[in-house]
Amino acid sequence: MRNLALAPPAVSPLTGGLADSVFETAELNPTLPLLARRPDAASTTWEEVTAVELRDQVVDLAKGLIASGISPGNRVAIMARTRYEWTVLSYALWAVGAEVVPVYPTSSRDQVEWILRDAGCAAVVVEDEQAVMTVGSVCASLPRLRHVWQLDAGALEQLAARGEFIPLATVDSLRRIVLPDSTAVVAYTSGTTGHPLGCALSHRSLASTCDTLLAGWGQTATPPGEQGSALAFLPFSHVYGLMIQSLCLRGGLLMGHQPDLGEEALASALRSLRPTYFWGVPSMFEKIYKNFLRTAQQSGRGALFERAAETARDFAAACERQRLGEGPGPGFDLRLQHALYERTVYRKLRGALGGRVRRATSGGSPLNRELSLFYEGIGIYVNDGYGLTETCGGVTMQPLGREKSGTVGRALPGTDIRVADDGEILVRGPSVFQGYVGDDSATRTALHGGWLATGDIGRLDPEGYLTITGRKKDIIITSSGKSVAPAVLEHRLRMHPLIHQAVVVGDNRPCVGALLTLDPEFLAHWRAALALQSDTPSREAREENALREEIARAVAAANSAVSRSESIRVFRVLPEPFDIASGLLTPSMKLRRDLIVKTYAFEIDAMYQARSRGGRQRVPDELSAWDDADNVFR
Repeated sequence: MRNLALAPPAVSPLTGGLADSVFETAELNPTLPLLARRPDAASTTWEEVTAVELRDQVVDLAKGLIASGISPGNRVAIMARTRYEWTVLSYALWAVGAEVVPVYPTSSRDQVEWILRDAGCAAVVVEDEQAVMTVGSVCASLPRLRHVWQLDAGALEQLAARGEFIPLATVDSLRRIVLPDSTAVVAYTSGTTGHPLGCALSHRSLASTCDTLLAGWGQTATPPGEQGSALAFLPFSHVYGLMIQSLCLRGGLLMGHQPDLGEEALASALRSLRPTYFWGVPSMFEKIYKNFLRTAQQSGRGALFERAAETARDFAAACERQRLGEGPGPGFDLRLQHALYERTVYRKLRGALGGRVRRATSGGSPLNRELSLFYEGIGIYVNDGYGLTETCGGVTMQPLGREKSGTVGRALPGTDIRVADDGEILVRGPSVFQGYVGDDSATRTALHGGWLATGDIGRLDPEGYLTITGRKKDIIITSSGKSVAPAVLEHRLRMHPLIHQAVVVGDNRPCVGALLTLDPEFLAHWRAALALQSDTPSREAREENALREEIARAVAAANSAVSRSESIRVFRVLPEPFDIASGLLTPSMKLRRDLIVKTYAFEIDAMYQARSRGGRQRVPDELSAWDDADNVFR
């Protein structure tokens, strides 16, 4: 082993269960608003729910669960989008000692059957009639399943009414016997290959991550003298979303729910709630940036935006060098330019997130350094953290005042990180999971003497900053024996406004290739801006040639970050993006690489065969420097 980064001690350990925080807040600060909800999806008015109101709703629902036979240790699945009822239900389940099993509402019939059977769920809460039908179609194979409750049919109200005769003392007695090491959540991995595995996460593990983050970084989410707020839109079916929920309720932040992830709906919710902190994933930060650029270009201010973006990155990079003791900070001219763009550009960009966001966190996968610098430069520092389901979402964070873009920060207090000789990241700490439910063999493979083998590869610098370079299983080995980590190329490709998704391929091939999908909105804008005048067939041919050259330039720009032997020599643009419905993306928006390669085997073979036949097409000078890379459009 090498690169050991030991962290200082963690915060005080948990003494009870996760539900206790709701009851404690209601006792100490009963009028504090904890949740915000809207009467309907179209409303821009948020109604606040105080701590005591939330506690009473949790108690009423807990009584209904008890009356329905839900007892400590029972597992109850929640198959719904991120909505108000998810929070009330999860805390009611924890109050009676039950275990929550999150299920993505978009899961297929087979996935639902596997999770409910593997977890041995006693009940499942679904959102709508379609989900009821999905669960109903597999009930015959689920002998332990006793209840199917539908939120849109008033399930929570019915449960509360059913439990009216249960005394409050019964709920309190059950809540008080929940131990910190009791299992709180059985979270299933996304299952990029094979069946998903159920990760048993204890109350202590979930709370330790949240309490450590609140102790060290909580002040960044709260303006002086005000209550911090956040919009929860990431799936609670994923550990990242669950961590956000617990952070808000344990930290006293006002949390609103946004189930619809459509751009207009999300933008409207941000403008009306005006959160002070923003949690997202890299693809979302990429999309926001591209929307900024597209909007500027459509209004004739594209050049202004690009100059402002460059100034923002330069300013942030200079500030970073200063705080790391490597430079004097922004010079006078740069500060003057930055101040000018603050008045004319940056303030408006922050308004797209509600205008009050002070900082943000990106998780799920590494954030591109250039994108991180851009957001810092416009006044929203994005903490790029690292975690996984097996660690309750928390392993690293950027140290305040010593942030370093391009890394995922340093180990959280109480957490230790090692990098093995083969580059795999190993983690030890209070947030590490209890094991995989019903799979001792997989648990033994993942855990070695308390250390979790994450499956991610990376490196630690002398100051303990961790850089993620990819997934161990994603490493591509070409026929010449060259090992290539695809993440660097894919991140840089996605930074081009036209490119929506990128999958680098090349296992047992003579060179590295890529499958690309295009952003439909930016593509439409790009075609309109091209404004070619001629007859239709000729114009379409010229548009395709121009598009081919633009994508080729994007590939060349990505290649500039790697060695010649790691560069993309062939690529193909696919007609449709990868999505969850096709099974090519996990519900947490990760690529199912094996399935993508299998699905597009014909296209991959064709682009390599075109190269082997010497079928070269004219490409820009930028790309021709990389051994005459071929590009193939479908």
